[in-house]
Amino acid sequence: MPWISSTGRLDRDAILSLVHQAADEARKRICADPKRVLLLPPDITRAHSGAGWITEEFYKIFSQTADVHVIPTLGQHVPHTDEQNRWMFGSIPLDRIHVHDWRNGSRTIGEVPVDFVKEATHGKVDWAIPVSLDTFLLDGQWDLIINVGHVVPHEVLGFANHNKNYFIGLGGKPMICASHMAAACCGIENNLGTLVSPLRACYNKAEADYLGNLPDFYFEVVMAYDEAGNLGHTGVFIGDDLETYLEAAKLSREQNITIVPPLKKVVAVMQGDEFYSTWVANKAIYRTRKAMADGGELLILAPGLKRFGEQEDVDVLIRRYGYSGTENILKLWKTEPMLQDLTHGTAHLIHGSSEGRFRITYAPGHLTKEEVESVCFGYADLDEMLKRYDPAIMKNGFNTMPDGEEVYFISTPSAGLWTTAEKLNK
Repeated sequence: MPWISSTGRLDRDAILSLVHQAADEARKRICADPKRVLLLPPDITRAHSGAGWITEEFYKIFSQTADVHVIPTLGQHVPHTDEQNRWMFGSIPLDRIHVHDWRNGSRTIGEVPVDFVKEATHGKVDWAIPVSLDTFLLDGQWDLIINVGHVVPHEVLGFANHNKNYFIGLGGKPMICASHMAAACCGIENNLGTLVSPLRACYNKAEADYLGNLPDFYFEVVMAYDEAGNLGHTGVFIGDDLETYLEAAKLSREQNITIVPPLKKVVAVMQGDEFYSTWVANKAIYRTRKAMADGGELLILAPGLKRFGEQEDVDVLIRRYGYSGTENILKLWKTEPMLQDLTHGTAHLIHGSSEGRFRITYAPGHLTKEEVESVCFGYADLDEMLKRYDPAIMKNGFNTMPDGEEVYFISTPSAGLWTTAEKLNK
């Protein structure tokens, strides 16, 4: 069970108070006087969750008596710039914030056996999942490790955070690639909103088998919109066990999944200061695909969009093969060395396709029409779309435009999941 939990509308002061309670509880339960502390927040794409200032408060508490370090759990995302770290983490010194190197900075310490993976995925995956983790984590001789994060529906794991911080956020290439392809083979729509997805079951086993001795705990937040359309904190769950995650995920499932009729037109905004690539901006696709009507259109307003992949080679992969559908990508995967080497990218191409069921149109800030259409998306002019669908005027939910067009507007797709009742995962 969680050590501490609090639900209801929680303002910043209430959450900071919970940070101090969590620190006190960790001293009682894990280490009375920690001298080396590691903080593991999410990356900038979760900045709206408050994880940055929560991490900063933990740093202020423990840095008075301990050597404290921070690793944003980037996974394979682009490392933060100094400016982004200052914006997200406030007063934490830059030399205390380290970059996770998913390609060259990890070590494999074991695996989730193939027999377990087969059973967990109902026979859809026939390979073991290497447990490959950041060497700074493994070799740091930590007295206390604090995972900070946002529990919200997620396309790979069902819900984000908890041990995802380790196995994707601080995962090495062997683990990230094997994991993402496994999730893709299970089907993105089967993963979304599932409390314990097949891959989550594999991660739970990996945590039990290999991380049981870590001096760690989780500080997990849940957020939801209020009646005025404002996104705010509605739950905090603090503890060191699976139940801590499950309690948070159950609240997220209750509050972050919106049941809608099949939607013919959705307009979604991916904020320009958080989403620079389709790798992360495609959350607009993942979180709405179960709500889209056959033949409908998803329009994504993405003023910060300037590339496809988070790394140069993945950007090349996306430009070469495009979001061309599961059947085509799996066929190419059997013969194309690039798809076999960068299987997390291969899985991403599968996740990002509508399989021809609905149209996906991007209105990007920095990519050309030719670039967008080359990866199998439609293109719209951002300025024109912002004039027609002004985020400052649109309200979340159904809107009727002056010419009678009905659209469903979503201001922060990454904060939830939209689905018809028929497609809701239990």
